[in-house]
Amino acid sequence: MKLRRVSTFAFLATAFVFTVPPVIAAESISLTVDATRTQQKILHARLELPVKPGPLTLYYPKWIPGEHGPDGPIASLTGLKFEAGGKAIPWQRDLLDVFTFHIEIPSGVTRLQATYDFIEPADNSATDKLMVLEWNEVVLYPAGTPAENLSYEARLELPQGWKFGTTLPVENESGNRVAFKPISLDMLVDSPVIAGEYYRSIDLTPPGEPIHHEIDLVADSALALTMSPENQKQMTNLVAESGKLFGARHYRDYHFLLTLSDHVAHFGLEHHESNDSRLPERTLLEPGSGMALGGLLAHEFVHSWNGKFRRPADLAAPYYEQAEETDLLWGYEGLTDFLGPMLAARSGLWTPEQYREYLASIAASLGPGTPGRTWRPLIDTAVGEPGLGFARGWHNWRRGVDYYDEGDLLWLEAATIIHRESHGQKSIDDFCQAFHGGPNTGPEVKTYTFDQLAAALNAIAPFDWASFFQTRLNSTSPEAPVRGIENGGWRVDFNAESPKLEGRRGNPGDVFSIGLQLADNGVVDDAIVGGPAYDAGISSGMKLIGVNGRVYNHELLVDAIKAAKDTPQPIALLVVVDDYIRNFSVDYHGGPRFPHLVRDSAKPDDLDELIKARVASQ
Repeated sequence: MKLRRVSTFAFLATAFVFTVPPVIAAESISLTVDATRTQQKILHARLELPVKPGPLTLYYPKWIPGEHGPDGPIASLTGLKFEAGGKAIPWQRDLLDVFTFHIEIPSGVTRLQATYDFIEPADNSATDKLMVLEWNEVVLYPAGTPAENLSYEARLELPQGWKFGTTLPVENESGNRVAFKPISLDMLVDSPVIAGEYYRSIDLTPPGEPIHHEIDLVADSALALTMSPENQKQMTNLVAESGKLFGARHYRDYHFLLTLSDHVAHFGLEHHESNDSRLPERTLLEPGSGMALGGLLAHEFVHSWNGKFRRPADLAAPYYEQAEETDLLWGYEGLTDFLGPMLAARSGLWTPEQYREYLASIAASLGPGTPGRTWRPLIDTAVGEPGLGFARGWHNWRRGVDYYDEGDLLWLEAATIIHRESHGQKSIDDFCQAFHGGPNTGPEVKTYTFDQLAAALNAIAPFDWASFFQTRLNSTSPEAPVRGIENGGWRVDFNAESPKLEGRRGNPGDVFSIGLQLADNGVVDDAIVGGPAYDAGISSGMKLIGVNGRVYNHELLVDAIKAAKDTPQPIALLVVVDDYIRNFSVDYHGGPRFPHLVRDSAKPDDLDELIKARVASQ
């Protein structure tokens, strides 16, 4: 249980909210969003809700589903005004919670209007040609009623000529205005909209599949919407393979919402019936498009089953102000991070070689590339996520969201144990069908606890699953947990051959030689604590400007690493530290080192068997 100090005022306000009749849940709240000035990075919102005289508390969503932290963009909410009957109504922000607003509703007032703006953060969700609307950014809601019991009538006004994609049911359209059918608040927040001047929708429904699937694309140019027939086939395969893996769907239809722009933040966010995914503008035009699509869209798609439908109980809050307990993120995100790449490989978005290179990169990065694991166990990366998850710099020493990547290795090992303990009669697919299956009644949440997860695995393959997870979650071993790779008939090795991996994890750079992760401009993103460069005095945030007496470029550094293998002379690096220039001598002579998986012929190749297609290519 987590406790926090509250003032008397906050306590009374909270007590009041849950002891008096709430806002009338049966009557819908009206929300209108004017996005016609999205090029100026601003949205205008108007909210109207039924009220009763007396104290009213309104919330701006704080804990956003899928983001695992109290990071609702409250700083972007501005211009807030309330009125009723043409008269302004004063408001007060809570002293202890900036997401909470208190209002005293005058006698005789039955409807309250709120107007406010949302300022798009820089490089986040809008450009001159497109926008992504996450409804939590523009909504206020009354305290005292679970989100699923609040009804909203949402309307959206777009720039002239723009088209849109969403899973929200449409009531009607008129010109550039769209009215959506009344929907519960939890489903509204779960149903983003993408819109733009350049828009395209592509059907991805496999033959014979009763539920419609599509990908909706918006981009900063018409050319960027060009998806190759090969990618369309691979994405259709992804839909088919997901049905085979889980044996069920828990949505009415599904939309991959993909934004292609160099001017928005690049990430993915899961929803029951869609995903908000964002990649660089030319992604579909590049040779590595399948790797990029498989690395992001497959992950977010899997979340519809694992994370949205099956969800850790402590991550299933009834409203968005309740803090989440994140200790099971290795199940929510870790299992998803394992299943997404597996499906990407089964569908052809990734080749078997790319899948193996991906695992090799993870295993190597979590071994010598993450000395922080010697003091911070995996479970703490999940527990600490709300405040520590995405801290910048010194990643290898403080650790970050390793419950993602280490989750791949954790669940790969679990998959091989299922196969071993059942003597080849059961697989991870059987677990997914049992745990994530069931009838399709549309979007719903079925929660689980640690004990229930262990019991579900035990029903597939009897084993001491609780001890298995507890041991690995609490380990401070310096070595990455690679038993799943080894059980699958492969092992991690290092050689001078640069990996061909593109997309999600990228090239591991110079991490495994001199111990540096460098940005394109020479800035040190990370220096591995205990590595040659760190021991020489280089750390995160510095900038390389010279290599062995020449102006820095990465090719020169690669040449210097190669040359140092045949000489006792250290590598001379010239570095900018704040406003100072310093020379460092890196004593390294091992040559280039990159991780790869090497086949162990003494064991069956269960790893390649894991990623073989289960459905005939669509």
